[in-house]
Amino acid sequence: MTGQDVQLDELDARLLSLLRDEPRIGMLELSRRLAVARGTVQARLDKLIARGAIRGFGPDVAPASIGFGVTSFVTLEISQRYGHSAVADHLAAIPEVLETHTITGSGDLMCRVVARSNTDLQRVIDEILGYEGILRAATIIALAELIPYRIMPLVLQAAKRS
Repeated sequence: MTGQDVQLDELDARLLSLLRDEPRIGMLELSRRLAVARGTVQARLDKLIARGAIRGFGPDVAPASIGFGVTSFVTLEISQRYGHSAVADHLAAIPEVLETHTITGSGDLMCRVVARSNTDLQRVIDEILGYEGILRAATIIALAELIPYRIMPLVLQAAKRS
């Protein structure tokens, strides 16, 4: 099932908003604040998890707060004979590669990468390029984060459309 199959309503949006604001909140407190039965909250949560709308409950860690203050976006051109899966396996083994997407355009993959410094970024890029299935990399260093990763505005918009 894809994320497109998930229809959100106002209660789902309020539930997700509470979980975002207070990730350690319990079911009973959720049901009290949402003014619905505990079973309703649990059923809604189970549905959102089963359909892939909720991907996790872990802490949202800021890389800079743990010493990785440099963020960059790296476009990779890969050798088609190795394929995307083999390259993805290589990239997944590098902790500084936070995410990777297949893209259209001049490259094949786009990665969000963090490093401790510009010098450390060079080490990470060298490690990325150490796999023979990766032909070329183009790196852009982020100077400032103007809008951090967010999802709630999209959740609220989706809930209004249902």
